[in-house]
Amino acid sequence: MNIGIPILVLALLFGVGTAWLAVKASSIKTELEETRGLIPELRKEILVSDKESATRTAFRIRQHTLAARQAAEDPLWALASGLPVLGPNFGAISEVARSADDVAKLGLIPLVDVYDSLNWDELMPNGSGSDLQPLRSAAPSVASAAYAVRASSERLQDIDTALLWPQVAAPLQEATQQLKEATGALASASDAASIAPAMLGADGARSYLLMIQNNAESRASGGIPGALAVLSLDNGKLSLGTQSSATDLGPMSPVILVDPQQQQIYSTRLGKYMQDVNLTPDFPTAAGTARTMWEEKTGQKVDGVISIDPVVLGYVLEATGPVEVSGPELAAAKMAGLPTELNGTNVVTTLLSDVYAKIQEPKLQDAYFAGVAKEVFSALSGGRGEAKGLISGITRGTEEGRVLAWSASPGEQSVLSKYALSGSVTGPSISPAEFGVYFNDGTGAKMDYYVKRTVQLVKECPVEGYGQTTVRVTSTNIAPADAATSLPSYVTGGGAFGVPPGTVQTNIVVYGPVQANIESAKVDGQRTAFAPYLHGDRPVGTLAQRLSPGESKTTEFTFGKIVQHSEPDLFVTPGVQSVKDVKLPADNSACDPGS
Repeated sequence: MNIGIPILVLALLFGVGTAWLAVKASSIKTELEETRGLIPELRKEILVSDKESATRTAFRIRQHTLAARQAAEDPLWALASGLPVLGPNFGAISEVARSADDVAKLGLIPLVDVYDSLNWDELMPNGSGSDLQPLRSAAPSVASAAYAVRASSERLQDIDTALLWPQVAAPLQEATQQLKEATGALASASDAASIAPAMLGADGARSYLLMIQNNAESRASGGIPGALAVLSLDNGKLSLGTQSSATDLGPMSPVILVDPQQQQIYSTRLGKYMQDVNLTPDFPTAAGTARTMWEEKTGQKVDGVISIDPVVLGYVLEATGPVEVSGPELAAAKMAGLPTELNGTNVVTTLLSDVYAKIQEPKLQDAYFAGVAKEVFSALSGGRGEAKGLISGITRGTEEGRVLAWSASPGEQSVLSKYALSGSVTGPSISPAEFGVYFNDGTGAKMDYYVKRTVQLVKECPVEGYGQTTVRVTSTNIAPADAATSLPSYVTGGGAFGVPPGTVQTNIVVYGPVQANIESAKVDGQRTAFAPYLHGDRPVGTLAQRLSPGESKTTEFTFGKIVQHSEPDLFVTPGVQSVKDVKLPADNSACDPGS
């Protein structure tokens, strides 16, 4: 038998098959590149609310992903996927094409359709109410899209890139990372759509205790809760009710008990004074305590607690435009020479500095603060400001830790606890290698307006196989040299709590990752004593620091026995400074052989 003819036939088939696979590879590459090129166009159309164009672009994207998938499902391509050495590359490309099509079909097109049904300006809380049904109706579609994208992301993550050519591995890793990011964003959107309608009063009126934290007197989550109010939402209708202050509530007797770990770190003051509920950085603890205080002191029931600060008021005013101070506060403002019109530029300086310099009476200070808050929320309830600007400002405040929310509903709180909005220091919102640096005023005054800080993580050399990181905190008192006499005693404290006027005392609290240890603390390079604690399996170190006018100190806490291998995250108390100016880039040079 002449075996030459079968060999020639096989060779011919191999050559034809190779050419056919090359054609299919080129087709897949072209279709996916076309898809990629349309994404910026779709993003732009969504941002400008061009719904018709966005829908057309979404369907064009689906046409390209479907063509890529069909090419990858060709029988010869499927056969090639089973080959040794080369096969995993064909299989990976097939998976990318299938995932791209699933994302387009099950994620992108339904989401664009949902977006088309929502009018964000009409959904924003206002003085006349909102139709929240479209948002509620959108929830199942968003949840389905989130599931489809997550499933595609997990399939790509399961591919072993070590078996792939670099030309295949690199785009696969890029696609995997993009899908991971999309998965997180869609999970957030799905959760928001599931709980937002009820929290906005779609199932009956909701009321929340609104705390406006004053960053001039630092607390771990931002600042002392000076101004208080009841914020009501009834089917999207926003109104500001009873206003009060922490001072007006007075101390609790008996004190409200919190968990023993936090009580040991922060003392029973957590449950005695509204001004001190947020000595702990754990907002669910602070909010739950504040709610109990409010209800016991006023008899008013609230469904949760929302916290913001003057910096967030500035972000809101950038969207709504300026507000005019009116009522009794207007007369006080005029007499003191304070601005009667507040905007995104002057509101922080006015509320955190000028009001204390120009109004000596604390009750009048609180009244002015409350009056400004009332006008800002009146602007919101009056429908001033476009949704995009307001959402952008609130999102920015949330990312900086300035907007916090807690719900008394266990179901809603379980969803909130997954996100930074909850202000939790333990649980699912905390990354594995997270560090936290928090500041509590020890002056009993408003001197934190004059403190500039930077915080940096310094990665040290491993010890016995465990990671080691130093948290470096540099603080400077920029108050004038004659602050003791040039600043009002209400700002300096007047020495009432044993701190000389003009000097700032701060209790620095540093949290490390779960299971780590605090090895040491230093001030300006010299080892110093500190108080070690635990909070939910996270190591905590605290020490008190004093700064005279013009003085600067650097405090360092070194953490060892770090078992997490992921890149560390850093959270800091949001203060008067921009958070991005406080958080310095991590220093990883200590163990770099080339440094």
